[in-house]
Parts: sequence; structure tokens; C-alpha cells
Amino acid sequence: MNLFNLSGKTAVITGGNSGIGLAFARGLVKSGADVAIWARNEAKNAAAVEELNAFDGGSAAAFPCDVAEEEQIAAAMASALDRFGKVDICFANAGIGGGMALPEMTAEAWDKVMAVNARGPALTYRYVTEHMVERGEGGKLIATSSGQSIMGVNRSSNYAASKAAVNGLTRAAAFELARYQITANALLFGFYETDLTAQADPRFAEWMTKRIPLRRFGDHDGLEGLAVFFASPHSDYITGQCLPVDGGLCIS
Repeated sequence: MNLFNLSGKTAVITGGNSGIGLAFARGLVKSGADVAIWARNEAKNAAAVEELNAFDGGSAAAFPCDVAEEEQIAAAMASALDRFGKVDICFANAGIGGGMALPEMTAEAWDKVMAVNARGPALTYRYVTEHMVERGEGGKLIATSSGQSIMGVNRSSNYAASKAAVNGLTRAAAFELARYQITANALLFGFYETDLTAQADPRFAEWMTKRIPLRRFGDHDGLEGLAVFFASPHSDYITGQCLPVDGGLCIS
């Protein structure tokens, strides 16, 4: 018996064409779920869909979407429903870096990061949960947050604040939507190799590795099973949680 068969389920993954989001998508498709990727880069979207549809399991499609733009979220949701007929699971994963020290902070830098990292998940959930509530069959909301939301890091005030907002959104959504059997959780990632971390000073990665108790970065293969667990019925009694996934970084 396959304890984690997601056949017949459909998931939306924002920012699902690379990095953590694509790792989520691999796990879900391999477990039988259909996946709708919402992301901005159409070339990366096409490459991700080609890779995902080569696996045995569910199918994948991608729809252009910048989560900083509400009309694009609405359009992507309509396209996903046209293609798959429903959405059972949503990974609000899209995000940007752009961390900045407080003495240098500008309104533009603050608003740009907040628009994608905080408002983006909120408005994504707005359209997804409207559909889930109307269907009346429950649902799963999983947000990509960061360990920076609970730890101090230099030159990252706007980014840290945006991810702290995601944690608050998660707890509020879990409480509000429990009556509809919709759960909401956030995963607070530590150091994984992604497009964002690739932009960091190499000395930061070296320092971070020494600070992580497990002494290594996170591995993308492990994210596949994590995504499947939170998308599956086995996580039905977990809601409102902000779980660090960081090799012990937050306790170091």
C-alpha cells in the first residue's frame, strides 16, 4: 500500500519553476498529483513542465504569474481551474531577496519585498481559499517562510519582516479556515542552494555551514517527501504551525 498516494489531487505552487518550489513539484507529481506552476519566467516554466511530465505520476502545467500583481493571480487561478478543474493544495512559495540594512532602508526596497513575500501569499490564498470554501472539501495551504523570521540576521530587515508576516498569515489562516477543514502551515527554511542564496557572498555560505549543527546545506531531494507529507491526509491534524527546516540552525 502506498501511504502517500496523491492521485486525484491538484496542487498550485507559486514560484514552482526552480529551487525549492520545483523540488516540491517533483515530489507531488511523483506521488500522482497534478501540479499547476505559477511563475514569471516562461522559459523556466517550460523547462520545469517538460521535466515534471517525464515522471510517472501526475501531470504538470505552468501559467505565467507575478504574485505582486493581483490580476495575474486571478488569471492564473482561472487558468488552473480551466485545466485541472479544482485545487486541493496550495504552496505559496514564490519569493524574492533584496534584504537591506535598516540605516539604508528605502520605502521602495521595503514595498518591493513585501509585495512579493507577504502580499503575494495573502492574495494567492485569497483566490485559492475562495475556491476551496465553495467546493466544501477542505484543502491544504503551505507557505515557504524562512528562519530569518525568527532569528536576527544582518542586512535583512525587510526580508525578515516579510517572512514574519507569512508566519502571522499562517496562524491567522489556520484559525479562520479550520471550520472549512482547510489547514495552513509554514515551513521556515534554513540554508538551501537556490537562486536567492546564489546571490549571497560566498563567505556567508561558509560561515552558515559552520553554524548549522548538521554542518551542511539542505538537500532538495529531501524536500520532495516533505511536500508530499504536508499535501497528504497524514498532516490533516497539523495546522497553524511554523516549522523550521534548517538542520538545527535556529537552535544553534
